[in-house]
Order: sequence, then structure tokens, then C-alpha cells
Amino acid sequence: MKADCANGPGIRVSLFVSGCTNHCTGCFNPETWDFEYGIPWTGELEDFLFRELSKTHYSGLTILGGEPFEFVNQDALLPLVLRVRKELPQKSIWIYTGFVYDVDLIRGGKRYGPNTDMLLNSIDVLVDGRFEQSRKNIALPFRGSENQRIIDMRRSHQEGHIITIEM
Repeated sequence: MKADCANGPGIRVSLFVSGCTNHCTGCFNPETWDFEYGIPWTGELEDFLFRELSKTHYSGLTILGGEPFEFVNQDALLPLVLRVRKELPQKSIWIYTGFVYDVDLIRGGKRYGPNTDMLLNSIDVLVDGRFEQSRKNIALPFRGSENQRIIDMRRSHQEGHIITIEM
């Protein structure tokens, strides 16, 4: 966790989770593919995150990895996301995933599980799609390759179809 201005608007607290089965060529953080990488999540670490996130200069929380939508990570992240929603509702929540929202994270998709809908319904923005080295574009805000989408999850749920945010 650290102050971050590259993974969402404003200054954000970013949480990098461990574990990823996508293994995208050119990944900027391949050490997080290992499910055992990093510091184990504890109540003390969660309280630290909340103390930081509650500071007024932070716009919100960004969760990336690794892969937040690996099943074990969904299970671990849901209580955290729900706590942010309850205790800090003014903070936005962004999640980055290498999976595709309307293919992999829907009922019948390869990363759809018992907590997927609640997790998706509790966040503001989902940046989806694998990083593709051949489509890398460093001029794109908040994503690494041209295939990735920035999805407004609140509006997408309200309108019943994917609403992307153009930046």
C-alpha cells in the first residue's frame, strides 16, 4: 500500500494483491503472480489502510495485483470493499483485472464465483482486460494497453449495459 496517482484519479491508496494466473507478457508486476508473495493480510494492516484512506487528501482506494478476481482474492477483498463502502462512502473504489467483465466475471464466466456480483456491485470503476504488449500505449490514462476498458460500474448497473469512461 502506498500513495499512488497512476491508478485512478487523484491521490489514492493502492493495494496490490498476490496471485495471478493470467501471466500477461510484459506485466509490470510479475512478482505478484505468486499467491504467497508479499505481506500477509492482517487486521492491523487493514486498520492501517483505513487510517491512511480516511485522510482527506486521498480520493479513494485502488485494488490491483496480482489479480483481484482470482477466487481466493475475491473472498478476501469483499469484506474490505464493503467496509470501505460503509465507513468511507465518499471514497471511490477502483479495481484492475486482467479478466474481461462481460465474459469472465458474469454468471458462467471463468472467474465468476459466489462473491463476484457483490464485489462488482460495490465498486465504482473496473479496469478490465489483459495487458497486451502489442497494444501497449503509455499515453493512455489509467491503463497500459489499448484493449483495456475503464468501466463505470455504477452507471453500467443502472443502465443495464457497459458504460465506459473516456479519459
